[in-house]
Amino acid sequence: MEEKKLDINSIIGFILIFGILVYMMYQNTPTPEEVEAQKKAEQEQVEAEQKSSKQNEAVVTTEEDYSNTKVLDSTERVALQSKVGSFAYALELQGEDQTTVETDVFELKFDRKGGQLAQVKLKKFVDYDSLPIYMVKDKNSNFNITFGTSDNRTLNTQDFPFQPTVSKSGENTVVSMKLKVSDSDFLEYRYELKPNDYMIDFSIRSQGLSGVFNTSQPINLDWRQKGMRHAKSISYENRYTRLTYMHDKDRVEKLSQMGDDEETVQDIEWLSYRQHFFSSILVANDSPFSKVDMTSKNLVEDEEVDSLFTKLYTSKIPLAFSGGEVNKNLGLYYGPTDAKILKTYDKDLEESIPFGWGIFGWINKALFIPLFAFLSGFLPYGIAIIVMTVLVKIMLSFVQYKQFLSQAKMKILKPELDAIRAKYKDNKLKAQQETMALQNKAGASPLSGCLPGLMQIPVFYALFMFFPTAFDLRQKSFLWVDDLSSYDSIAELPFSIPFYGDHVALFPILAAIAIFFYMKMTTGQQTAMQGPPQEGMPDMGKMMKYMIYFSPLLMLVFFNNYASGLSLYYFISNLISIGIMIVIKNYIIDEDKVLAKIEVSKSKPKKQNKFQRKMAEMMEQAEQQKQMQQKRKKK
Repeated sequence: MEEKKLDINSIIGFILIFGILVYMMYQNTPTPEEVEAQKKAEQEQVEAEQKSSKQNEAVVTTEEDYSNTKVLDSTERVALQSKVGSFAYALELQGEDQTTVETDVFELKFDRKGGQLAQVKLKKFVDYDSLPIYMVKDKNSNFNITFGTSDNRTLNTQDFPFQPTVSKSGENTVVSMKLKVSDSDFLEYRYELKPNDYMIDFSIRSQGLSGVFNTSQPINLDWRQKGMRHAKSISYENRYTRLTYMHDKDRVEKLSQMGDDEETVQDIEWLSYRQHFFSSILVANDSPFSKVDMTSKNLVEDEEVDSLFTKLYTSKIPLAFSGGEVNKNLGLYYGPTDAKILKTYDKDLEESIPFGWGIFGWINKALFIPLFAFLSGFLPYGIAIIVMTVLVKIMLSFVQYKQFLSQAKMKILKPELDAIRAKYKDNKLKAQQETMALQNKAGASPLSGCLPGLMQIPVFYALFMFFPTAFDLRQKSFLWVDDLSSYDSIAELPFSIPFYGDHVALFPILAAIAIFFYMKMTTGQQTAMQGPPQEGMPDMGKMMKYMIYFSPLLMLVFFNNYASGLSLYYFISNLISIGIMIVIKNYIIDEDKVLAKIEVSKSKPKKQNKFQRKMAEMMEQAEQQKQMQQKRKKK
């Protein structure tokens, strides 16, 4: 009975305890007002923790943060300032999207967003399709400064609206684009445009931003631009489109001509986003750029598809702070790649034009550029090319005379040379010794004909570089040619032939025919005078025969897409060479007189020079070694 009673008491006690706990829980349950207050307190704590965490993180903004389509109320203004800091002021200012300014040579549009040039139109030029020449258009160019702020932000000028003002400074037009943080504190792009001038005085300066900039963080100017197509053949234009720069006061270098390339260079005076006949150039006026990271990317992989842009250029240029502010004076050139114009700025900008390296460039700058400028001043451009070709050939006619005189001597000596070869047919070294001795006595060394020919190479290459880069030839017509700086076309093909193209140019055909007949006349005569090929040596006669056909074929294919002015030069040059050769051969060189001079020369004792003595000694030593080897074999 007691155990049962205990059990009942236990159960009753458990029930009582459970009841008390339930009552206490009920008594401690918060009211709805208390629950709402608790939730609010917890939310405030979470927000406080998030705010504390974000103080050490970079601020992230969106495109909407830079929109200024409406007047902001005080709450929106505070929210915007919390995202972009002091530059929220600029986003509240209203204005036109673009500002248009014209000069004698430019039609310019300045974009309020970013403060940069949105359009650069050259008023005096048109492209191959008679459309205006644009250096900047449809966002092919971007000019941006990236900088840090004292409140731990990284901002870009391209994201913010600038306030434009246009004023006059004498005859010059001044366009000021200001990115403002207050009415008197700003970052300014100042463009000063002079009458009939392609160089824009451009400065970047700040006022009252020493407390806004984070001077411990780099401030970089980024200039990015795609070269727009202006020529009939984009591949040909792209061949002469290169990023060119001057550094270390006078050293001019370039990035890759066709492939992608990148360089980091110090002490840059200027850098040119050069296209074939038009260039965009940034000049460091006050002091060289301390360092520039440059890239060039080829955009023409398939001419049929990639038909709008030639190359993509980028440059990253660190700017320096001075007293917490920025102040950099620059020059912006948008205009023709014309040596006469570029030279007027006295900054060696004309060195960006590829006239050739070393002596080749010197010949162009000292001779052919002034000569052609003089002739084209009073003659049609096609006639000026012909007259210049005639003058060059007359100047080099003594070279042809020396060559033909050497050939005439070798022709007269041929019977004696053949007799020597026959006599010593089993002794090649002895035959060579006797041949050299006879040529030395007669004054008829084969080198006397080769060396004058080598003198023509610098002239040949200089003109090869001159005609494709001569701006004066651009869009100048002659006979059936519309543009002497581009290829001439007498027929369009319904398909494209590799290396040849989709058209037929006539001047390369005429030049190839002239080269064929000239080489036929000269090479044929040289081949006839040569003896049988020597053992271990290539058959020069056979190689010359191949060259008679290979050289014209190379001209026909390679020059089909080149400047017609260059093909015109080669055509006229070879015609004149044929004429000079006929005159020299038939009216100037008298073989009887040459023979008489040879006989006189042979009768006189001939003193060998150092080279001839050395060659003779080497050949004698070789002959002695050969005889000793033959004796050993017999033993």
